[in-house]
This record gives sequence, C-alpha cells and structure tokens, in this order.
Amino acid sequence: MKVFYIPLFTLLLLFSAVKTFAQTTETEDVSDLLDKLEKEKPEKKASFKVGVNYLSNNVFFGRADTVRTPTILPDIKYTFKNGIFISGSADYIPNRTAHKLDGGSAALGYDYDITDNLSGGISFTKVFYTANSTQIGSAIGSTINANLLYDIASVITPSVSVDYNFLKQGFGHDIFVSGSISHDFAVDGVFGDKDLFIISPTATFNAGTQNFYDAYFVLKKFKLTAVGQALQAAAEKLIPKRKEQLSKFKMLDYEFSAPVEYKVGVLILSFTPTYAIAENKLPPRITKGMVTGNIFYFETGAALKF
Repeated sequence: MKVFYIPLFTLLLLFSAVKTFAQTTETEDVSDLLDKLEKEKPEKKASFKVGVNYLSNNVFFGRADTVRTPTILPDIKYTFKNGIFISGSADYIPNRTAHKLDGGSAALGYDYDITDNLSGGISFTKVFYTANSTQIGSAIGSTINANLLYDIASVITPSVSVDYNFLKQGFGHDIFVSGSISHDFAVDGVFGDKDLFIISPTATFNAGTQNFYDAYFVLKKFKLTAVGQALQAAAEKLIPKRKEQLSKFKMLDYEFSAPVEYKVGVLILSFTPTYAIAENKLPPRITKGMVTGNIFYFETGAALKF
C-alpha cells in the first residue's frame, strides 16, 4: 500500500547557537524519518551505521575557500538502545597531490524523545584538522551541541540547535544559532513492498559570531597560499580592525535545500542539494579570490544501517 503525505506551507523558525566544526549538510537520518512517519513508533533498539558521502564543496555558512574543495566523508556510528551514541568521521580530499586526509571528528552524544512529537539531543564533538588544512572552519577544536525537533501533526518540522565552538590558538570562541523548518513528502512501495522514498524541502538560517573567520585568515589563509602571503601585509592591518565586528552575533547565511533519501532493507541512499546565501561578509580586499556567497553545492552518499 502506497502512502503519500500531502505537503503544506513551510517556513522557518529555528535557532541553534555555537557551532564548532566545519559545516556539512547533515540531513535527518532516514531511519529517524521512518520512525516519525509511523503511526505507532517501533520499540527502540541499538543500531550500527556505516557509510560514505561525497561533498561537492566544503562550504561553511555560505563561505568557501579560494579553490573548490570536494570531499569524501566516510563515517561510522553506533547508537545504543537508550539513545547514547558514538560516532567518527574523516575528511578525505581526492583532488590534492598530497595531504589528502584533511581531518576528521569523533563524537559522543545522546538522542532522546521528550514526547511522541518532540525529540532532542546533546553531543560533544572533537574535531581534528591537519596543519595544511584550508577549510574555513579548520581553527575549530571542539563543539558542544544541543538541539530540539518538533513534528507538528506530520505536516511541518521546525527544529532548534545550539552549538558552542572552542577555537584554537587563543582566538575567541564562537556561538551559532541555526533555525530551520521542513516538510517530508514520503512514498513507500516505490520499487518493492518494503522500500521508502522521502524528499524534505528545508529552509534554514544560521546566525552567530565569526571568530572562526579571524582564525582562518591568520592561521591558514595568509600562511598556506602564495596569494595569501602577497596580501598578508595589507590584510594584517585590516583584520584587527574587524575583530570587534567578527565577535558580534550576526546573521551568517540563509540556506535552501531538498534532502532526498531512499531506503530499501539496510541500504540508505541520499542526495542533498543546497543553495546558500551569505550575509555580513568581510570586504573584498580581505576575501579576494574567495567564494563568499550564493553558493550551490551538494552532498550524496550511501550507508548501511543494521
């Protein structure tokens, strides 16, 4: 039997505060969507998930490096029956001639249901970057996250996430607030009796401080590239003047995405196109050659979940 959920209006109201590691478009796990779409939620059980994603460009709140950085992201996650989970991932950049392994992360967290429609989670993530990493968020050392998600009558799902990012080398820490709202279109029995297809149009805003940008320019941009070294003298005079502005809480970007997920058995396939519009960018004489707004990128991948 086919089930089709008719969409209604979606708009956004979500906030999250403090994000410490490089932004990846992590969509809601399809197994969580399955649970949400079931009229009677199944009994929780432990699960193991392993997969690999391809990210067309590493984009951090509408900001990207001078050179497009496609990334392969293998990851692994084990979730206990009580909702506690441990996970790990790596960042592998295939188009480099050296230093292809750019970094990774390890996380410990807890996901929980407050009511049938309200769920939340908390986590701590330790992030690792190599000395040669040119990722915008590569000065971030670790992140504390708290989030809430509320399913309103299986029509719209607003969510809220709070992150606090600890930066390296004595730079000021960051706090990010992200807000989003989505709606799930779901069809089961697409190619067989037990498969599921979901598309979830989503609107998101991200706000916060930009000390990560200060650290990126000082520690990475001006030291690792020839263009950066040529601009370093001028930029070193400009950046300090911007420090006060970078430490202020402001809108960072708006993002519009449409995560697509297909599940059959233990196999999960996903594709997420995203269009990001950056706000409150640094002046062009500092960000010369960088991509700083209106960026389209996508993430696609496959995973096995047992």
